[in-house]
Amino acid sequence: MLRVHNLETVYSKIIVSLKGVSLEVPEGKIVALMGSNGAGKSTTLKSISGLLKGEGGQIVNGSISFNNESLNGLTPDQVVSKGIFQCIEGRRVFKHLTVEENLLAGAYTRKDRNQLKPDLERVYHYFPKLKALKGRAAGFLSGGEQQMLAIGRGIMAKPKVLLLDEPSLGIAPLLVKEIFHNIKEINKEEGTSILVVEQNANVALSIADYGYIMENGRIVLQGKVAQLLDNDEVKDLYLGGGSNGRNNYRNTKTYRQKKRPV
Repeated sequence: MLRVHNLETVYSKIIVSLKGVSLEVPEGKIVALMGSNGAGKSTTLKSISGLLKGEGGQIVNGSISFNNESLNGLTPDQVVSKGIFQCIEGRRVFKHLTVEENLLAGAYTRKDRNQLKPDLERVYHYFPKLKALKGRAAGFLSGGEQQMLAIGRGIMAKPKVLLLDEPSLGIAPLLVKEIFHNIKEINKEEGTSILVVEQNANVALSIADYGYIMENGRIVLQGKVAQLLDNDEVKDLYLGGGSNGRNNYRNTKTYRQKKRPV
């Protein structure tokens, strides 16, 4: 459904970020993109959603396609109109607007205005806390509630693919569990394909069907969730200890570049 092929990007025309990234998001599936800070995960999402240019970045090679249609060069609003919505890292809500006004902002590009009310109720079904807070200014919500709001705003765009950037960042563990459960339910009930960028591999792999691991702007490992959970290197670096019981990251080896099919 969504395909990134051999993507290369730079910032300020000199800083190389992505170095030949290829990945796919099949229809109706959840794909996890994992890696440490600076690996290129967020840049990958921004390249897909068209936000990269606004941060001084540009795609210098490779292609991004959605349902066999190129997304290269499209503006963010055009990408949203195609059916792809990104929830940016850091819970970027409109703090001065109410919860419900934030949700309605997610439907800005939609033409079926008569469906907004039932779609609001669908969001409240997944995130009941938001219904109780719908008249409150978003700036007064907790971090977890703001993350629910950011995802709910994405649902209001009725996307075919939802891009989630670090949804667990800075959120209490109990709320992380609730939010990822809701992400799984959205995928299941709405049929929305999801590409989730996440440092917390345990929670990402708990809901994903397939996973990719990035290092230094490259995909270095990929596979079905069961394969990744059984991989000693993944256990060592991301899940807290492999077959040798190692969980000191300084003592673990980095991934050897795995050859990927073209």
